Amino acid sequence: MPEHNGRARSTEVELARLVAVVQALREHCPWTAALTHESLTSYLVEETHEFIEALEHGNSSEISGELGDILLQVVLHARLGEECGEFDLAMVAHGLSEKMIRRSPHVFHANGTLQESFPATIAEIEETWERVKAQERAASRQNTVAPSQQWSPFAGIPHSLPALAMAQKSVERARRASLPVPAGTLPSPIETEEDLGKALFGVVLAAQGQGLDPERALRHAVQEFQERSQGASRQ
Repeated sequence: MPEHNGRARSTEVELARLVAVVQALREHCPWTAALTHESLTSYLVEETHEFIEALEHGNSSEISGELGDILLQVVLHARLGEECGEFDLAMVAHGLSEKMIRRSPHVFHANGTLQESFPATIAEIEETWERVKAQERAASRQNTVAPSQQWSPFAGIPHSLPALAMAQKSVERARRASLPVPAGTLPSPIETEEDLGKALFGVVLAAQGQGLDPERALRHAVQEFQERSQGASRQ
């Protein structure tokens, strides 16, 4: 226990130091002072992809370094929010803790204390998570969405996602909402991710040969799938 408390104190000290460093940079570094939420967006996307690459091919030092770069983005955005009087890092952390407690009743009581036992299955955990998310969206819609607007199972899926990721997320959401999902067809048996990668790359090569944009084509197909599935849920 003393060792754990020591680590906790060290984490608290280092996070406080990082916040102070970012504050000093905002006050005394012209480049950092010029940053905005919007200008930081491209850096967050880049740092996220670099972190993924480190996970796939790097060592622990590289993973830690890339994770630090993502943390810097969080602290910078929180600092910008604090300067505008909107939110700060403490509010971000508090909101995240509350959300995780709220969405994990198999682990926590409503007041944040631990349950006496943790018997939930993975399927039950996923169902609870999605149910609580839906309740949160419903409460949010009451305050921000016009009454004439319909609920969508695809709410919250960013349109800026790469098309493949957008497609996968949309199909997952549709299945969880018990909406109709067409069966996929493949030109040859696909048994491994390597097989799938080759098949997808083959589609890209074929599209390029025809002068077609596979990213845009898939994005349009996903959007049509969302519209059809959402329309079916209203019937």
